[in-house]
Amino acid sequence: MNSTNLSLFFAQAAPAAGTTPAPWMQYAPLLFIGVIFYFLLIRPQQKQRKEHQALINSLKTGDKVVTSSGIHGMIANVKENTFIVKVADNVKLEIDKAAVTGLDKGGEEKAAA
Repeated sequence: MNSTNLSLFFAQAAPAAGTTPAPWMQYAPLLFIGVIFYFLLIRPQQKQRKEHQALINSLKTGDKVVTSSGIHGMIANVKENTFIVKVADNVKLEIDKAAVTGLDKGGEEKAAA
């Protein structure tokens, strides 16, 4: 390889005088990352929150539920911000509505068997 070819190999084109990239191109990577965060983190969390709120709103007296602490029981009374959950004979707990994580599927299967 001679020196002319070598210098062409390493040569870089100098930008034209006064030419700068468009300002929005500087922010394109940040915008791209923001879109990725929205679709991978924020949107699924909002969907999960809506589903949980729909579950809480649909619960009524007699439903078997599981709390975030793992307590299984049956709703005995529904109040504005809390549930009264019956966990055993003569044992009732007042829990916050947000503490309910789901319906107790195991209790329904045991009763059917």
